[in-house]
Amino acid sequence: MVPELETARLKLLPLTLEDAPVLQKLFPRWEIVRHLSSEVPWPYPPDGALTFVRDVALPGMERGSMWFWSIRLKGGPSHLIGVINLSVGPRENRGFWLGLEWLGRRLMAEACEAVMEFWFNGLGQERLRVSKAVSNLASRRISEREGAKLIAVEERSYVSGRAPAEIWELTREDWNARSRPN
Repeated sequence: MVPELETARLKLLPLTLEDAPVLQKLFPRWEIVRHLSSEVPWPYPPDGALTFVRDVALPGMERGSMWFWSIRLKGGPSHLIGVINLSVGPRENRGFWLGLEWLGRRLMAEACEAVMEFWFNGLGQERLRVSKAVSNLASRRISEREGAKLIAVEERSYVSGRAPAEIWELTREDWNARSRPN
C-alpha cells in the first residue's frame, strides 16, 4: 500500500493510471531524461507514460516492492508536477524527476524528506542507496543535505550515454540522528 504523504508545500499521492496523460506531457524533456537510466526509452514513445504506469509502477505497487507518488503542489495546480519512487533492492532504492517549470525551488528536497521518513520509519528499512550521474549536481546536493555518504563511483548507462555514476548510501541510524537530534 502506498500512503498519501504531505509536506509544507506538497501532496504526494499514489500514482494512478489517470496520471499517465500529464506524465506524458511533462516527462519527455531532454533536461529531465538525460540523467536517467538508459532503460528509459528515448525518443520517448507516445504511449510511454501509459506503458510505464500500467506495466511497471502499478504492478510494483501491488507486489509491495515499489512505491510511486505523484508530486502535487498544495494550493496550486491539482495536476502532478513530478514523480518520486522507492523500491526494495540492493542497488537502487529511490528515483525522482520534476517538471522543468518547478525546478530550483527545493520542492524535490521536500518530497525526498517525506519519502525518506516513510522508508526508514514507516517501512523500517535499514539503508537506502541511490545512484546519480556525476554531472547531476542538483540530485547530488539532495543526497548531501540528507547526510548520505558517497560509497562508490562506477560507469552507468544513461539516456545521454555512458557516464560516471556516484553511489550514495544513507542508513536509518544516520537519518534519524539527522532528522531527530537529541
